[in-house]
Amino acid sequence: MKIVVCVKRVPDTTTAIRVGADGKSIDESGVQWVMNPYDEYALEEALRIKEKSGPGEVVLLALGTADTQAILRNGMAMGADRSILLKTDAKNWDPWSIASALAEQIKPLGADLVLFGKQAVDGDFGQVGSIVAGILGLPVASVVVKLEINGKDVVATREIEGGLEHVAMSLPAVASLQKLPYEPRFASLKGIMAAKKKPIEEKAAPAPSPKLEIVKIENPPQRPAGRIVGKGTEAVPELVRLLRDEAKVL
Repeated sequence: MKIVVCVKRVPDTTTAIRVGADGKSIDESGVQWVMNPYDEYALEEALRIKEKSGPGEVVLLALGTADTQAILRNGMAMGADRSILLKTDAKNWDPWSIASALAEQIKPLGADLVLFGKQAVDGDFGQVGSIVAGILGLPVASVVVKLEINGKDVVATREIEGGLEHVAMSLPAVASLQKLPYEPRFASLKGIMAAKKKPIEEKAAPAPSPKLEIVKIENPPQRPAGRIVGKGTEAVPELVRLLRDEAKVL
């Protein structure tokens, strides 16, 4: 089975993000970059599927700058077989442009399964996997927490509000993964050494044709300071009044 896992280089979620001087991007100085956490779950699922199904290939596909090679090397150290990097220094990539570029590369690979994280933690759009599926004309399931594959038949368990939904699909198919019941594996020393010999194929990314423009990025407003309205049961009437008349929640 050939599985393509699309991954993205994003700021570490523990990084203190500052708005850049242009007001439309982040200040990248001092930012620690990592593989998108949800993409790590997609890669872990791909590796588990390959281990169960026998001979196959896990291919990483990313769009980004030359620095994206670092997360691809890490992914190959985890167990992916090879990588493709669509190299670009452009900044105006939106979900449609990203999906279009990825779909163009996925189509000739003849993948049985294409996996994404459910969303990237920087933009939080959660659209790319579904758009890719639409462009390629493939069935898709999003926010998946479990994949069961039997031959060409796939049952994807989706996390929805209030419960779980089971979706039946046939390969080839696309799925975007939520956090799974198991954690992504760590790269072993043997895997790190092996990754140095695995190929990263670099290709020039097409020019983005965005349908979405970021006009402004700004920090959220600071929360107002809290107020103490009294102590004990004597404070209840005043608290109720404030919740009703000022907060408008009653």
